[in-house]
Amino acid sequence: MRLVPAEFIAPRRLTRRRRFFFSGVFVATSLATWFMADLLWTDGGMNGVEWALLVLFVLLFSQIAVGFVIALLGFYVVNRGGDSRQISRSIAPGEDVPLASTAVIMPVFNEDVSRVFEGLRVIFRSVQETKKLEHFDFFILSDSNQPNQWIQEEVAWVELCKQVGGFGKIFYRKRRQQINKKAGNVADFLRRWGKSYRYMIVLDADSIMTGQALVELVALMEKNPNAGIIQTAPRLVNGDTLYSRIQQFSNRLYGPLFLAGLNYWQQYDGNYWGHNAIIRIQPFMEHCALPDLPGTEPFGGRILSHDFVEAALMRKAGWAVWLAGDIEGSYEEGPPTLIDSAKRDRRWCQGNMQHSWLLSAKGFRPVNRFHLLMGIMAYVSSPLWLLFLIISTIHVFNLVRSPEAHPHGDSFSYLLGHEFEISKALPLFAFTMLVLFLPKILSVVLAFQNKQAAQRFGGRGPLVSSALLETFISALLAPINMMFNSKFVVFTILGQGVSWVTQRRGSEGDDWREAILTHGGHTVFGIVWGVSSFIISKAFFWWLSPVLIGLVLSIPLSIALSKLRFGQSTKSLRLFLTPEETDPPYELRRLRQNLAECYQHMRPIETLRADYGLLQAVLDPYVNAVHVSLLRQRRPSDDSRDYFAQLRMRLLREGPSHFTTKEKMSLLLDAESMIWLHRELWRLPSQALAEWWRLAVRQYNVLTAAPITALYR
Repeated sequence: MRLVPAEFIAPRRLTRRRRFFFSGVFVATSLATWFMADLLWTDGGMNGVEWALLVLFVLLFSQIAVGFVIALLGFYVVNRGGDSRQISRSIAPGEDVPLASTAVIMPVFNEDVSRVFEGLRVIFRSVQETKKLEHFDFFILSDSNQPNQWIQEEVAWVELCKQVGGFGKIFYRKRRQQINKKAGNVADFLRRWGKSYRYMIVLDADSIMTGQALVELVALMEKNPNAGIIQTAPRLVNGDTLYSRIQQFSNRLYGPLFLAGLNYWQQYDGNYWGHNAIIRIQPFMEHCALPDLPGTEPFGGRILSHDFVEAALMRKAGWAVWLAGDIEGSYEEGPPTLIDSAKRDRRWCQGNMQHSWLLSAKGFRPVNRFHLLMGIMAYVSSPLWLLFLIISTIHVFNLVRSPEAHPHGDSFSYLLGHEFEISKALPLFAFTMLVLFLPKILSVVLAFQNKQAAQRFGGRGPLVSSALLETFISALLAPINMMFNSKFVVFTILGQGVSWVTQRRGSEGDDWREAILTHGGHTVFGIVWGVSSFIISKAFFWWLSPVLIGLVLSIPLSIALSKLRFGQSTKSLRLFLTPEETDPPYELRRLRQNLAECYQHMRPIETLRADYGLLQAVLDPYVNAVHVSLLRQRRPSDDSRDYFAQLRMRLLREGPSHFTTKEKMSLLLDAESMIWLHRELWRLPSQALAEWWRLAVRQYNVLTAAPITALYR
């Protein structure tokens, strides 16, 4: 069925869908609550601790029930051939929709320069092959605050433009002041160039989108004039460590079910995830300016997780926000290790906790409030689970030491401080297992429906083995993530903000020192908790053991998951394969090939590596000219001139090792200083220069024999 633009779905029909969704969540939670209350209820009723356990159980199970019902809806949608009310169906097969001017923007912050620009090269070439390149411009929006990164980005930009004919199509902009992080970077772009484009497509530094996907997004926007944001569902790719391969396998296998169910009930009240999405610029500029929250960080001040809020503001203004989970050709890369994933979650946690201010914001749609609430609960649920387990331990201890304790206390029928018949516990256990694991089973069933689909995951046997192994490892990781997120929530509540750090996107594994420092507390806590519960009640200890195992083994588990050789071993065994590995699209093959060639280039000697970007900008006439041409000219005061004059002389006489990053950045930002340094470095006799610069000149004579396109990490 083809959609009529701006009509999508009748309000009454959408209401029925949402009523069905929330009713399903309510029924599942109510049934589990009944089982739990029946388990806790005794002849004397329930005391305060037992009521606390029940309340926590309701809060936690309701969140699990949301995912369960979404998966069931997704299974229903996929089995009937898809949802007729998808944004992608508004374009008829073969229909050629005229496109409009679109900016493809990529904000970066101290990222791997090779990965950024080789990824952009692949995207540019892919768009070029669609014959629609005239509608797209590309922007690298840099907030990098390291001298090496800055210079390498400039050199890489010029060389990329030369090689693909990108001058006038690919632009590079470096902000002088990194205000409000990524959201401020995008806002600065919109103030300068937003009126020149109808749409912008936002990418992350590790994003890859095919030209066909970009063209399809613009066409959908043109076909649906009331659409403000269309969010694709990026698939995780290029994982090499065991951890990243497990994550991309679960994303690829389970994702379609949840995406279909999510789109079924939310429709045009969707969410924005911050990247791999297209945005209509005019309403975004008019309605999506982020407010400052009351107070100071971490709860107040600038909003960190801007995407959910921008989607809510867009819907408040009457524009539709869609999830286009069925668009092919949208990819991203995930963190390579468990610790890197936790570092990312640390800043996401603070951003989501800030959303508590916005739950009652005037004019927000109910669905957007629900999105904000679920984002908050994604992190708050961890300390709630921990609290539930700790209260259970205390409750068992109180009952065991009381005179009324059951004489047969060390039996498996003695749980949470109560003796009960096994038949009373089985319904709760069975229903909980059903809610937790049925979505995974249904995803495997969908992949089994035809041999070709299963073959894309390595075959039916490897698919089942991978799903079972992923479930087992996820169960071990669950308590570790619970401890991470509990710590993050507590730190946020105590007022400890988070600094914006570069996300590691490569494949290097953790070292033992980092793992011990990060997981040492988890291990000690797990051992103390395990010994205490064993002393209190052996039955309770075995009931708690799935949680304890993950905590006690967190250090070796984190190390094992970070290893490249384990990831490659599972790949050779055809485990955790995804369709993007068994039959990779051309763009992903091209990216891997380009990066493999790029990383083989000669690197500078170790003495020069730390300041190689500054070396290039001062020593190389080509790089110096590029850098100066990109600087904004300004007239410094007399005091500033004296300051820069002193810095310049010090740099040549002492070398950059005696300079702070701030001093290096100050020189790089001053065009007059960069011109003077280049001229004087080549004019002065070698004895007037620091030994570092004499070595740099000798090394330069060697490096000029190699291609200037070499990018150094």
